[in-house]
Amino acid sequence: MSMTNAAELSRLAERYPQVLERSLWQRYRIPFSIAILALYFVFCWWFFAVGKTISQANWGLAGNYLADWVSYEIRPEFQIAPDGTMQITYPRFDPIGHNPKPDWIDARKETVTRTLRDAAPAAQSTTPAAPKSSFSFLAPATPQADAATQAAPAAPKTVTEEVITRAHVTLGSAASIDLDGTNLVLTRGSETVSLTLDHVTNSVTLEGIRPDWIEQRTEGGRVIAYFGMAGWIDVTAERVRVRNRFLGWENFVFDTDSPFFDLTPLQVLHKITSEERIDPKMSNLALAWNNVLYNASWQHLDVWTKLLQTIVMAFMGTLLAMLVAFPLSFIAARNISRNRPMNQLTKRFFDFLRSVDMLIWALFFTRAFGPGPLAGISAIFFTDTGTLGKLYSEALENIDDRQREGVKSVGASPVAVQRFGVLPQVLPVFASQALYFWESNTRSATIIGAVGAGGIGLKLWEAMRTNSDWENVAYMVVLILLVVFIFDAISNSLRSRLMGKSRH
Repeated sequence: MSMTNAAELSRLAERYPQVLERSLWQRYRIPFSIAILALYFVFCWWFFAVGKTISQANWGLAGNYLADWVSYEIRPEFQIAPDGTMQITYPRFDPIGHNPKPDWIDARKETVTRTLRDAAPAAQSTTPAAPKSSFSFLAPATPQADAATQAAPAAPKTVTEEVITRAHVTLGSAASIDLDGTNLVLTRGSETVSLTLDHVTNSVTLEGIRPDWIEQRTEGGRVIAYFGMAGWIDVTAERVRVRNRFLGWENFVFDTDSPFFDLTPLQVLHKITSEERIDPKMSNLALAWNNVLYNASWQHLDVWTKLLQTIVMAFMGTLLAMLVAFPLSFIAARNISRNRPMNQLTKRFFDFLRSVDMLIWALFFTRAFGPGPLAGISAIFFTDTGTLGKLYSEALENIDDRQREGVKSVGASPVAVQRFGVLPQVLPVFASQALYFWESNTRSATIIGAVGAGGIGLKLWEAMRTNSDWENVAYMVVLILLVVFIFDAISNSLRSRLMGKSRH
């Protein structure tokens, strides 16, 4: 049988060679397509300087940013006096709270006697002041006046006080810092580096070979040492800034000003249920909830309000776009409306609305209405009206005309024809597309909010601009992800129900 087929093919090839003979493109199209694709990728690699970008990228800085999303820093600063004594200070909003005494700082204090030279106050003249003239600034000062106002030499002042002379700081489980005012010893794992602090020349000298985790751009300049997830330090001759990193989000429930700060959950529960009122105006439970909502570090109430603004902004923009695109799509559909100029005019209107990106519309409406949710709603409304209008009109142009003709054949009015012959076919598709855009706009509303259109996007952008509140950025990103996941599940469920009903 196979020999018969081969013979038939041979006879056909002899009679119709132009039919069975494969062209050059048919024979080599696969390797040719692969070569074109490879050349395109090579061009993109060169045009966008991908290799140079990757080689010059600061991956350590990127790692620090990612670590800041899931951790917080406590930032003591060692101020070093010329005589080598030290003082520890903390930033105003440091997460450690009032009167900080962390157990990972071992400071040795000594009582010393020092001579201080304070600036003397200006000497006061015992002679009455001459009356001022409106032209007195033109007259030269008299020698007597200069002598009377000349400050007296500062008198030395001897004080006895308790100061820090040596400190040991533990960073994580494998890093530490030893500081005595003039020398600094850094330990990371098995590596040890010594730094000398010269208060006369205001320089920092690194002893030995500099490891890759220490950065000193100029000789004698400041030194930055990185300890991985444990943190980093910034060293000059006059001060040592320590950044000790800990996993978690600091003061997420109660900030340092709350009476419930630094208490265990059981202690908070006992204070709420058993102890007397802290604030006579409200119960301890109401006070605790108030402290959570108005947490100065995390601003939960403001974040949740802005997130709700984003959700409402996406919903209203999508709803208005759907209501406007629905009737216009019937005018744009060529099989529904036979007026060609109106078809084309409506379609070009849809093209205009959707050709301008939502972000551009947001910038325009922010200038027109000012920052706020109204600008975001308008941007979503304009963009989605164009996109939904195009999708709706295309769905209308692809309906089965037999159902519409059947309704028309019984003498129904034009409105009844659209109601019973067209809408049952396209309404599930319209609703499904609107639900998808509502879900998508929840994400888009975050982006346009960053340019002033309101919602959580603006607050997210403000947190990113500080370059220090990355845990707040992570908090808002997690909230946005949760909302998107929930809306995605709701949208998928509703779409499957709608499309399922259309099949039965």
